[in-house]
Amino acid sequence: MDKKFVMTGLGYGILGLALGIFMAATKNHGQLATHAHIMLLGLVVSFIYGVCHKLWLHDVPKKLATIQFYLHQTGTLVLLISLFLMYGGYLAPSVLGPVLGIASIVVLAAMVMMKVLFIKASRS
Repeated sequence: MDKKFVMTGLGYGILGLALGIFMAATKNHGQLATHAHIMLLGLVVSFIYGVCHKLWLHDVPKKLATIQFYLHQTGTLVLLISLFLMYGGYLAPSVLGPVLGIASIVVLAAMVMMKVLFIKASRS
């Protein structure tokens, strides 16, 4: 699981840097919030989860770890696409607001699950 998180995190890092370079080149920083979320939620949080799995979460239930991985990735991807569409002016905030809310709750649920994994690992 550690490599999956690191690989997806690095993928988000490449995407976030490309968006940042594009914004700088065009002098249009309208996607700043999207860029920040890609870098923090996509790169940093995924990378931290990967490090956590590598260092501490060796004996956690594989099914629970897999659910947590896909919850984080799904919530993050939906959140980032929605932010891109909203800040790009492709869809109205009134349309994307509920989607962003649900995606945020999914990301939160994934973080709560990471905490549960840590609790389970500390009891082993």
